[in-house]
Amino acid sequence: MLQNAGRGLLALLLMLLEWTRPSLLSPLRPICDLRVLNHFIKEAQDAEVAMKSCRDGCSLSQSITVPQTTVDFDIWEIRNAKEKAQEVQCGLWLLQQALNLLRSSVTNVALHGHIDNSLRNVLSINAVLRSLNIPEYEPPASVAGLEGTWHVSTAADLLQVHVNFLRGKVRLLLLEAQACQQDVS
Repeated sequence: MLQNAGRGLLALLLMLLEWTRPSLLSPLRPICDLRVLNHFIKEAQDAEVAMKSCRDGCSLSQSITVPQTTVDFDIWEIRNAKEKAQEVQCGLWLLQQALNLLRSSVTNVALHGHIDNSLRNVLSINAVLRSLNIPEYEPPASVAGLEGTWHVSTAADLLQVHVNFLRGKVRLLLLEAQACQQDVS
């Protein structure tokens, strides 16, 4: 009986210590867990590798507009959250358009699965952004004149842009999202 009382007292003491520890951070929301983004990056890298090893039926039918992947951190840091979100959403929209064009251009059936995964992942990232209360992106009528873009003419280049965009601007946006900031309790 004394042993049971000791266990109960120990459990109570542990609960009190846990409750009174002010320096612990609250756990991240699952949507902010970067392991999901890392999985998307890994799948994009797999698609890039598969595309680079493709010899037949894996070319783009035309040059396409994609987002620039370089980040000027001095500029990025002074931009507000809405501007950053717009840039990332525009980039994701451009990637979605480019991947759809790639899907229709590629005749190598083995690559269709990689392209389909990449498209699904872009849509999933958009859903993550919406769940973080980032307003939905309104695409322009035309890509002509969009800032922060460039053109690629090969499928391998497109998939490299996809990987780099996820590793760069998408990751930065998720790391900085207000809903993903850990609160000190």
